[in-house]
Amino acid sequence: MGDGTLRTVENDGDVAAFLASVPDDRRREEAHTLLSLHERATGQPARMWGGSIVGFGRYHYRYASGREGDAAAAGFSPRKASSTVYLPLGFDGLEDDLARLGPHTTSASCLYTTRLDAVDLDVLEGMVGRSYARVVAHVWG
Repeated sequence: MGDGTLRTVENDGDVAAFLASVPDDRRREEAHTLLSLHERATGQPARMWGGSIVGFGRYHYRYASGREGDAAAAGFSPRKASSTVYLPLGFDGLEDDLARLGPHTTSASCLYTTRLDAVDLDVLEGMVGRSYARVVAHVWG
């Protein structure tokens, strides 16, 4: 992977087939909930990014190092250990939402929840919508 080739690219994969293939019943149900939530929050159709990320919209990034590419402006992935929600610009300005969300963990731009039914979906939808708006308005470069 260190060869500079992008692995997570938008493709024509079948989102419905991907969601149907999620082996765990609860994760599969959560994925359908996240699909609807993201469609409402972004107003964009779902597209596959790589083999396991459902993305919405896109943005082009360019780093000072010269690396550039396209990425989903919002997205999620039903992983074995948790449902992962991708917020590309991270969590600045979303601290109050995180405090009200319910059980979760985060990394730089990922929010992980082991039980989607334990979080406030209205709060999550608002976070996704605000994050998406910030990403598409952000000037990269």
